[in-house]
Amino acid sequence: MDTTAAAAPPRFLLPTSVAARARSWLLPAGAAAASAVVFSLVSGHLIDDSYVTLSYAKNLAFHGHWGLVEQGIANTATSPLNVLVLAVVAFLVRDAVLAAGIVFVLSQVLLVLGLRRVAARTGVTSAFPPLAFAMLLVNPLLLSSIGLEVPLGAAGVVWLTAFAIERRPVAFGLTAGLLVLVRIDLLLVALVVFLARRRFWAGVWRTMLTLLAVTVPWFAFSWLVLGSAVPDTLVIKIAQPPWGAFSFANGPLLYLRSFPAAATLSFLPLLFGGVAGLLWTVKLRAGSARARKLAPFAALAVAGAAHYLVYSWLGMPPYHWYYASSIVGATIFLAAGVCEVPQRARAWTAIAAGAIVLAGVAAYVLPGLPRRFAPITSNHAASAEYRQIGEQLGALAKGRKVESAGEAGALAYACDCELLDQYSDRGAVDPAIAATKNRSGDLARALLEANFRNFDHSVAPTTPDLVLATTRRAPPPTALASWTIDSPWVGTQRLYLAPAR
Repeated sequence: MDTTAAAAPPRFLLPTSVAARARSWLLPAGAAAASAVVFSLVSGHLIDDSYVTLSYAKNLAFHGHWGLVEQGIANTATSPLNVLVLAVVAFLVRDAVLAAGIVFVLSQVLLVLGLRRVAARTGVTSAFPPLAFAMLLVNPLLLSSIGLEVPLGAAGVVWLTAFAIERRPVAFGLTAGLLVLVRIDLLLVALVVFLARRRFWAGVWRTMLTLLAVTVPWFAFSWLVLGSAVPDTLVIKIAQPPWGAFSFANGPLLYLRSFPAAATLSFLPLLFGGVAGLLWTVKLRAGSARARKLAPFAALAVAGAAHYLVYSWLGMPPYHWYYASSIVGATIFLAAGVCEVPQRARAWTAIAAGAIVLAGVAAYVLPGLPRRFAPITSNHAASAEYRQIGEQLGALAKGRKVESAGEAGALAYACDCELLDQYSDRGAVDPAIAATKNRSGDLARALLEANFRNFDHSVAPTTPDLVLATTRRAPPPTALASWTIDSPWVGTQRLYLAPAR
């Protein structure tokens, strides 16, 4: 009797286990590596609003102070949680831009892990997580929003979907609460995902109590200490007029005019998602099992559409990162749809999806590396230029108060001086509060009154000693210094520093 086989140890068990564990780490490791490469490319052209967030994080990490500038408290950080996370990391690594890179990479890893978990729970093919991740990673608009709360919000939305599928009310409430602290308008996305479940009311009290336990401490602190529960940016942006003929509703047309290739690739998911949504609805009504499998992804697309409609109704200005929620939802829905089309059409849809990813890479790389500007930007100068000017501005100001020319993020980050505008000067917010109240109905006015009950309306705008301004002509003879700035958005101008009148 041959006992060789019986005596041999079951060697295949350990290698199989190790191989499976290694394969499970391939996707998040690949996502981390790809995200690190992306951040190394985009870190030189983070948009000015990203530097607003980084200035808050820098002040909190190094000075224990909540404000855009160290000299005054403000409440214009749209994403409290993003600032808090960035500040913790910045405190450890002693550099806020590096902290932004670390938070971006971690957010992307959380995103891809969430996508994999949703795929496992829905039965969607394993090609979905890497495809959705790649489509989101190279989207020009999302690339132009790095440093803001967009990556953190996208990861949170995906995990919210996973917990909705798993019907875990406490985990859902926890994630929804964190999303509200990432951006308060993401509550709308959470609400749509919540209502899209069958028997959505099951566990509703546990969800609500968990959400409140997460959000109330911050909002109470903000209301009592900072003077408003909701960040002041809400009323500042609502009070702003449209950009000429363009508001949020038709804002994509503005970006198509200024950045045709980047904007086309950015907003294609909204167009394709709308068409795919109609097809999905027809299939769902026909009882298709494949359509039922895609229902959680369709809920994300619907949530993104609802976000778009609400912002359009509010008449918000078309800041490009405001479209991120809609683009993320539509992209994830499309990626899931591509992976679940009938076998006969799968090759063509895979080619189309791959072409979109490659086009996103090409749109970023072809203008040349390193880039001075994000693929989509409405800034008046490159962030690197603003940082250089900011360093000089700090020496020129010599402790005097400087009124900004409209963009204060990178300047404030670099100059460490008292730079004044609505985002840093609490007294300058009051006119926006009054304007928003005047255009609001009774209910909205009552909510605004409650939100700003602890706001000190007696504080007048700070009087500047110096003023930054732009001109297309020669600076006035009173100018203390001037710099040539340019951008694809507004062309070439002269930024100058002069005494206040």
